[in-house]
Amino acid sequence: MKRLRHGVTGVIGRIGLWGAAAGAAAGLAAGAAVGTAATARAAAGEYVALGDSMASGPLIPDVTGPVACGRSTHNYAHELAAALDVAVLRDVTCSGASTRHMTQPQSLSLLGVPAGTAPPQLDALTAGTTLVTLTIGGNDVGLVGVAEDCVRLDPTATPCKGQYADQVAERTRAFEPKLSAVLDGIRARSPQARVVVTGYGLYIKPGGCWPAQPVLPADADFLQGAVNAMNAVIARQAAAHGATYVDLVTPSAGHDACQPASRRWIEGYVPLNAAAPLHPNRSGEAGYAVAVAAALGARAGARAGAR
Repeated sequence: MKRLRHGVTGVIGRIGLWGAAAGAAAGLAAGAAVGTAATARAAAGEYVALGDSMASGPLIPDVTGPVACGRSTHNYAHELAAALDVAVLRDVTCSGASTRHMTQPQSLSLLGVPAGTAPPQLDALTAGTTLVTLTIGGNDVGLVGVAEDCVRLDPTATPCKGQYADQVAERTRAFEPKLSAVLDGIRARSPQARVVVTGYGLYIKPGGCWPAQPVLPADADFLQGAVNAMNAVIARQAAAHGATYVDLVTPSAGHDACQPASRRWIEGYVPLNAAAPLHPNRSGEAGYAVAVAAALGARAGARAGAR
């Protein structure tokens, strides 16, 4: 996201980087073939995936598309496409994307070095698109950057909530009309498409788990509360635009960054699985694919298998 707020190249994002991620898929078992409901299959002739790093899957092997976008062949779009057996998948998700980059080009960088430009994501849509997934908002609200600044190594330190609560609330309010415009743009370009909008998952359990994840209990609740408030905006706008909202907090309960490596869907400040810090790992992306498939009326046994 630009420290990780705007890509995979930030201060925390430098931990591990691409080389550290390379071999971490070894223990993940391949899943079985999946069945789909007729309605879901009909909706998935031409599937376009839009979104930010939560959807792109940075540092999860293997990389596809622009390296600076951190787009994985095992993100939820690829898992879902395999489950639905889509005819065409256009995955244009990209780390650092915000609502602005749905209609404007996105400047990319890797380790601070310019790495080209990603086209506006809505350019991937056509009149023939039948399924669209959208995951956006984290960079508009700036949650990863706030989470970076909320690290506290001293348990007696002052919580960060007082410094950031008003700022995050204002950004969340400002995000709502931007999301509305994005959904209008999707409908204008792809009037026949089934549109699915996801929220964001459970990043940290109530009260957190300091010092394993170095945020104070009050700040753990503040940060997840900010995610939940953003999710409420996403759900409200999805309903207002006739889109399907997919809750990812409920299915990711028990898989937050406080859990052991084998149970996590979301990595913490120092990842224990192949993923960017504070982002979903392969199991998380697989779990999200299952949730989206269920919303489409399909069964998904994602290739990686959600743990």
